[in-house]
Amino acid sequence: MSDPGVSRRDDSLSSWPVGDDIPGKGSNTLKPKDVLLCTEKISGLVDAEFLSNSSSLKKRECSNSETDGFGDDIRSPSEQDSVVHCAEGQRGQSPQRQKDEQLVCQSSGAIPQFNPVSETILNPKKRKLVLHIDLNNTILVSDAVTNQDPRTALNYYLTTVTWGKISPAGEWQWLSESPSLLPPCNGAVSFYSQYGRNTTFTDTSLGRQFRDLHRRYLQLLEWQGQPHPLLSIKDKKAKHYHLVLPSFFCLLESLHQEGRQFAVILRTFGTDLPRVLQAVHCALEGQHPNFPALRDISLPINPQPGTIRCSKRKVVLTHGKEKVSTEDGGRKIYAYFSSREGICGFQDHFDWWARNQFSIRGGKPLWIDPHDTSVHHICIDDNIRLNDSDTIVHPQVFSGPGSCSVRTPPTSELYGMCLVQTDLLEAIADVNYFCSCIKQCEENYGRYLARAEDYV
Repeated sequence: MSDPGVSRRDDSLSSWPVGDDIPGKGSNTLKPKDVLLCTEKISGLVDAEFLSNSSSLKKRECSNSETDGFGDDIRSPSEQDSVVHCAEGQRGQSPQRQKDEQLVCQSSGAIPQFNPVSETILNPKKRKLVLHIDLNNTILVSDAVTNQDPRTALNYYLTTVTWGKISPAGEWQWLSESPSLLPPCNGAVSFYSQYGRNTTFTDTSLGRQFRDLHRRYLQLLEWQGQPHPLLSIKDKKAKHYHLVLPSFFCLLESLHQEGRQFAVILRTFGTDLPRVLQAVHCALEGQHPNFPALRDISLPINPQPGTIRCSKRKVVLTHGKEKVSTEDGGRKIYAYFSSREGICGFQDHFDWWARNQFSIRGGKPLWIDPHDTSVHHICIDDNIRLNDSDTIVHPQVFSGPGSCSVRTPPTSELYGMCLVQTDLLEAIADVNYFCSCIKQCEENYGRYLARAEDYV
C-alpha cells in the first residue's frame, strides 16, 4: 500500500495556497466503533445516534433498479460481485435526499425545490450564530487553484467518501456500494487514501460503478435558464452549474425569516474567496432566480478577503486596515469574530497546516467560549475529521469566564456542536441541509453545556 500522506503533500505543497479539497490522508481514520467509544467517554458529547445518522449514507433507492434513470445499466453482475459487504450495515440518508434522488431517477429534467421546510425552523431567541463556513466541497463544487470544474471536483470528492481495501492478491476490493463520511467497517480505507487525487474517478474501471451517482448529482447542480456571469459556472463541456450551492442561500434566507442574529465568516485555504463574495453580493441584490427574497435581507457584505496567519508565537488576523493578534491571548480575535455582522471572508494559513502534518494543531483556529451565553460559534468544513492527526480545524476552548487560558479539545468533543463535517452530497441534494445542521448543533450544544454545568 502506498503512503497516502505522500499524495496529499504532492497535491498541495506544490501549489500553495490551495483549495480546501484535501481529504483525510491515511488509513487510520477513526472507525465507527471508535466513534461510539469517544461519545461514551466524553461528558456532554453529542449523542452517538447523531454521529451515525448525519455522517454516512445508505444505498440509494434508485440504485436498486436495473437502470439509473438515464437509460444506463448501473452495475454489471461482475461489478456487483466485486463489492465485499461489511459486517456493519450502512446508515440512512435524509428523506429529502432520497426524494431528490428519486425525482432525478424518474425524470432527467427534475429541478430541486428551493423552499425551506418547517422542520428546520431555527429559534430566534437563541444565541447569536457565528458561522465559519468552508468553501471547496462545502458550498462550492469547484476549485480555482486546482482548476477543477463541478464535473471534476465532484469526481474527486467521491474518491474521498468511497471505501475499500487491498485484497491478499493485491487488488482493490470495494467494501461498500455507496458513499459515506465514515468508513463502513474496520479495515476500510478511502479510494483517495489508497490512490491519491483522481478527477476522472467515475470514468475509470474501478470507479465506474459510481458513474450514475456522479451524473445524478451533477444534474442537481445544473443551472436552469439563462446563465449568470457570477452565480453560475461553466464546465469544459459548456454546461452551466450553480457556483454556490442553493442550500447556502437557503440558510441565509431561513435565518433571516426566523429573525436570527448571525454572521457568516467564509474561511478557505484557496483563492476562490473574491469570486464567491461577489456572487453572494449579487444574490443579496436579488439577482438569484431561485432566491429573489434575498434582496429583502439587510446583510452587509465585505468584498475584500482578509488573512489569518499562524506561527508558534501567535495568530495574526488582518482585514483591510484591521489587525488583531493573539499576543495577549485569544480573547481579542474571539471578540472580533463574535462581533462580526453580515458576511466576510478570510484565507487561512495552509502552509502552517502542512508544517504541522495536517493535524489539529495546524488547522484553522477557532475559539470557543462555553461560558459566553450570547454567541455560538460553528465551523462547517468537509475536512473536519474525528482523527485529530488528520483534521482541518484547531478548536481552542477558554477555560473560564473571561480567561485567556485555552485548551485544545479532541475534535470528538465538539463534533456535531461546534464542528460539522460537511456531507457534500447531502448539501447538493437537500436545500435545507445547512439549516438542519445548525438546528442539530444548537440542540447538542445546549445539552453539552447543561451537562458541563452538572459537573461544576
